[in-house]
Amino acid sequence: MNLMVSANEIINAITDGLGVSSVVQSLSPSNILASLACAAVCGFVIYFIYRYLYSGIVYSDNFNILLVLITVMTALIIMTISANIVLSLGMVGALSIVRFRTAIKDPLDLGFLFWSVAAGITCGAGLFAAAFVGTAFIAILYIVLTVAKKERRNYLLIVRYAETAESNVEALLGAMKYKLKSKTVSDGETELTIEIKIKGNDAQCISRFKVTEGVITVTLLEYTGEFMN
Repeated sequence: MNLMVSANEIINAITDGLGVSSVVQSLSPSNILASLACAAVCGFVIYFIYRYLYSGIVYSDNFNILLVLITVMTALIIMTISANIVLSLGMVGALSIVRFRTAIKDPLDLGFLFWSVAAGITCGAGLFAAAFVGTAFIAILYIVLTVAKKERRNYLLIVRYAETAESNVEALLGAMKYKLKSKTVSDGETELTIEIKIKGNDAQCISRFKVTEGVITVTLLEYTGEFMN
């Protein structure tokens, strides 16, 4: 009597005993192409949203391409898991040992990764309507939030002036709403860094400081939070 039993036979015996077939559904070529095409469409929507509405410091085209690939690959994984229970057990075990060490500096990039994974899962499960509606809804929501955020932007205003211009600079600051970030006093000069909000592209504050007697340089930088990392 042969006591050697393969792992597949053990799993098949368990699934048969539980009344579950090892093959849940068969994937036809048309179903596979439909799921992958749906994932590709959702991935390209995410791609264009990230490309044209990116508001970080340095845009990475490689990361944007990765978003499309993650959407399609996630759909492929979900199709494989839903098609065969035996294979899904091995795939879950294999994926559990994968570790990603790449640091995500911008929290918004992490949100785009989750968006790609969610779209891929929905497409791989065959819920095409939910995938398209969900992707469109998230895209519209992100566009609205981005446009609303750009109405008033945060900027860092760096003013370097001589000690003799202290009263003139304070007079200009008295008519503005600002937050003091830093103030450095050196030999006869002072460097002041403040955070201000500007609506649209209105940068008239630079000209007001520049024409003030005693002001040496004026620098205006858009502040998105990455400067503090």
